[in-house]
Order: sequence, then C-alpha cells, then structure tokens
Amino acid sequence: MHWQTSRFDIDLTQPKIMGIVNVTPDSFSDGGQHAGTRSALAHCEQLLKDGAHILDIGGESTRPGSPAVPLDEELARVLPVVREAAKLGVPLSVDTYKPEVMRAVLDEGADIINDIWALRQGDALQVIASHPRCGVCLMHMHRDPQTMQVAPMQGDVVPLVVAFLRQRVDALRAQNVAEERIVLDPGIGFGKTVEQNFSLLARQQELLVEGHPLLVGWSRKSSLGAVTGQDVPAERVSASVAAALLAVERGARVVRVHAVCETVDALAVWQASMA
Repeated sequence: MHWQTSRFDIDLTQPKIMGIVNVTPDSFSDGGQHAGTRSALAHCEQLLKDGAHILDIGGESTRPGSPAVPLDEELARVLPVVREAAKLGVPLSVDTYKPEVMRAVLDEGADIINDIWALRQGDALQVIASHPRCGVCLMHMHRDPQTMQVAPMQGDVVPLVVAFLRQRVDALRAQNVAEERIVLDPGIGFGKTVEQNFSLLARQQELLVEGHPLLVGWSRKSSLGAVTGQDVPAERVSASVAAALLAVERGARVVRVHAVCETVDALAVWQASMA
C-alpha cells in the first residue's frame, strides 16, 4: 500500500507520522508558537529530527468557532514556509480548503492537499483533478468550523461518515483521479459529540472505505480532555499518544500529531510487539 503524491510515493505498509505545523496565531493548542516563517521552519526541522515522516502546514485555524481567514492572509502565512520546507526532502502536506491556496502551494512544491471540506469549496475538485500526481486527504466535517460544535451530528455517526467519504471518493473517480492518490480522514472532533468520536475509534475498521488508507487526527482534541479531565490541550500528550496508537492498531496508516517524539516511541513499542 502506498500514497502517491507530487514528489513521493509514500510507503504505507508501516504507519507514518504526520507532524503538525500551525502557522497561525489562534490554533486551539499552539496558536502563535510557530506563526512566523522562521519559527515555523525551525519547528519543521525539529519535527523531522523527532521522527516525523510527513509535515502538515496550515495557515488557518479550524478549531470550533474559529473565523475564516482571508485568502491573502492565508497565502502570506503559508507560502514562505512551503517554499522553504519543500527543500527539506520530505513529503509536504498543506491543510487548506481554498482552491487558490491549493494551486499556489502545489506550484511551490507541496505534495499533498489536506482538505477539511473534502474538495467541496469552489473549484477545489478540479484543482486536484488537473494536477498529475498530488496526494489528497478527504476529511469528513459536519457543518462548518463556526457551527459544527453548536449543533453536532445526531445518531449513529459511523455509517454517515462512511457514506460521505464514499461519495467524495466517487467525485474524484469521476474526474479520473488515481485511487493511489486518495487518503481518507473521519474528522475526529469536526461536528461530533465525545461519544461519537469514540465510536469512530471503536469501529474504525468500518471506515476503511474500499481499501483507501485512513489518516486520523486525535492529537490534543477536546474529547480526550473530556475523558481525562485535562482542560489544557498541551497537557493531553499521553491521551493523544494512546489514541494515536489505538488508531494505528485499528488500521490507520497515518496519524496526524503534535507530539511526534512521544508517538514515535509508542509506535516502536507496538511494532516490537508485532514481531
């Protein structure tokens, strides 16, 4: 199993760690820590030293209730970082839903588009379809970041997420996008209750839609705080590592994390136990 991207064919026979690089002033757990280009690049280099296999750069917070960022502001945050990070020799993902940003970062050497809207904004679908190789991650989100936790989903979330992801895969197939370019994300915390998020983890095998690899992001999410009592996102490291490990054990091929070093160690123990 591999993930075809702009410059790399990523081998997913072993789980991969995607390190989070938030070039934002207001992300829910590390807003402002890496908002400048220099500090963001230093963070990229540190994540690679810690063992990250993929870097995921984002210029707009999508925490519950977060306001949308104007296009020019997102481009100003992201493009300088992408331009330099593309020289680091590792797969580079950009977390964006704006077609204009997608075009710009792909032109600068980005390998993957990681879209919380699953290519439902503007001509995002056509941007990906017109690119010869770039990888794409399609995520499930209920409503939008401004309202998703005001009125979260109701009922059994698993079949609803599966149906949505299948529909978005079909949309890419209709555009003749190669299956190997597509990875899926159930969208933990994006319009789901605590119970629904853990249902997605408990029944994660059902999310392996038509064989597409699964990318999962539990890192520092509020649902972890709800079950551990840790109100501060940065103090949810242990819970985040546990969730990432469970996700991998249940079939995820990529985990998106803040605490790369700790996740690397946990996966090393898991892999040793599988020998």
